[in-house]
Amino acid sequence: MSDRRDDVVLRVMPRITDINANGHIFGGWVLSQMDIAGGIVAHRVAQGAVATVAIESMKFITPILLGDVVSVYAQEERRGRTSVAIRIDVVATRGPQEEQVDLTSGVFTFVALDENHRPRPLPDA
Repeated sequence: MSDRRDDVVLRVMPRITDINANGHIFGGWVLSQMDIAGGIVAHRVAQGAVATVAIESMKFITPILLGDVVSVYAQEERRGRTSVAIRIDVVATRGPQEEQVDLTSGVFTFVALDENHRPRPLPDA
């Protein structure tokens, strides 16, 4: 997990409709939140439209529970000519003690798109 906690992109609380039969939040729900946060950062880097093209790695560490306040942290990890890899870490603030619990992390790759939805070069860093 990233040591940086100043790059929060998204903060959300799952709803009861987001839980599975085990009482945990669906993995697809958190994956969606990560994709949204990564897309925000990638859009800033690309200075325009982007599309998710790959999830290079993803690791679920601890289940997300109903009542968790979920914070999604995202930052640029590396860039290519048309794509940018975004490191995404998800942390829960849990319980009355507001314990910080690492939930999941991953690296998502986004490609910059032109007006015809084709890959385009990223602007200079």
